[in-house]
Parts: sequence; structure tokens; C-alpha cells
Amino acid sequence: MALIEIRDIHKNFGGHTVFNGMSLAVEEHQVVCLIGPSGCGKSTLLRCINGLEPIDGGEIRIHGERMTGPGVDVNALRRDVGIVFQSFNLFPHMTVLDNVTLAPIQVLKVPRAEAEARAMELLKRIGLEQKATSYPDRLSGGQQQRVAIVRALAMDPMIMLLDEITSALDPELVAEVLSMVRDLAREGMTMLLATHEMGFAREVASKVCFLYGGKVHEEGPPEQIFGAPREERTRSFLRQIVDAGRL
Repeated sequence: MALIEIRDIHKNFGGHTVFNGMSLAVEEHQVVCLIGPSGCGKSTLLRCINGLEPIDGGEIRIHGERMTGPGVDVNALRRDVGIVFQSFNLFPHMTVLDNVTLAPIQVLKVPRAEAEARAMELLKRIGLEQKATSYPDRLSGGQQQRVAIVRALAMDPMIMLLDEITSALDPELVAEVLSMVRDLAREGMTMLLATHEMGFAREVASKVCFLYGGKVHEEGPPEQIFGAPREERTRSFLRQIVDAGRL
């Protein structure tokens, strides 16, 4: 059984169809990269998995448990599924340490001393333990994004959803964030990433899914998707990426 099972989901915004029978499976310890043109639904899919957006049909299951529809405990879902957005979303009035410990203390009821020890351990792993008492506006964009990832990891999730986490960063800061994701992949974290970083997707993904027309138009290992895509629409998309110098 796949860790995440997305079965024939449908989603509309007004008159616009985002998903038209989307299906996707993510196995435990897989790193699945979602690629495709702007507006194809990459970010929306992550938000649906985390319960931030409702779906209009179909179902999403995690470890076999239904995570969509009436009667679902969304808060319990979010304890198992961490999500990191492109805009960091750190609380500006709170220190780095307080940002990281807030959810474990408030949601998981972890004692403060234990939550702070875990937070410092995570911050040390990414070389930011000296920034624990700093506020977000004293950090670079890359540092803020790494703190946002650590904040999600502090909840000890089964799954990490990463939504275009480098798109708001200056190019020189992208590498430090991708290095952290690379480390998580090596450690076996199950991740689903929406990304425009094609070179990174090629390097780190277990599976790449090209979204188009409200569905997974093509999926496969990165060497197949980037080296010998079967579908013409996939080939056309990747030609544009190559022409833009992004692969």
C-alpha cells in the first residue's frame, strides 16, 4: 500500500477545472517531484493533501486512512503531514526558537524544555543554532526558508510537502535550501515537492510527475522523464525549459 494515495480527485475554482480525475501514489521514503507549467495545479495538490483546500470528488488516503470528506480530523492529519510554502510564513514577532517550538508545545503538548532541546538539535543540523534568539527579519531568505523547514520537521511528520520552496529566493541562496532537502532525501524522508528546479528534480527525485490537463500526464523515474519522455506535451514543456537554460 502506498503511503499517499490520491484517487481520481476533482477540483474546480469557479469555472476553472484544476483536477479532472487526478490519481497519484507516493511510496514510503520516495521523493516525488511535481513539474509542469504554471497553473497546472502543483501547489493546489499539496494544499489538498494537507487539508488546506477541499476537493470536489475522489479521495486522498494516507497509510490507508481517508483524509478527505466529512468526519476527517484535519488537525490529526496535519500532525503527520508537514508543509513548507514558498513565502516562509514565519511569525515575525517571534524568535526563531519560538517559531520552531510553537506547534510542538501547543499541538503535541510537548514540554517546553523538550521542545526547545529538539529545536536546538534541528537548528544545529543546519548551522543556525546561533540564530535561535534572532527574529526572522534578521535572517537571509535562505536562512528563513531553512527555519521554515525545521519548523515543519519539529512536528516529526511522516510526510513533507514542499511548495516551490526556492522560488522566492535570490539565486545564491537556493543552493543552501536544496542542500537541506537533499539531506532529508538521503535520510529517507517521504517528500512531495512542487518545483521549477529541474536540475534538482533530476538529481533527487525517485519519481517525477508532469502535471497537465488536470491529471498526471506522465510519470516515471527522472532519467526517463528528462531523458526520454513518452508524451509530446512533456517533450514540449522540457524543450521550453532547456531553451530557457534551466535544465
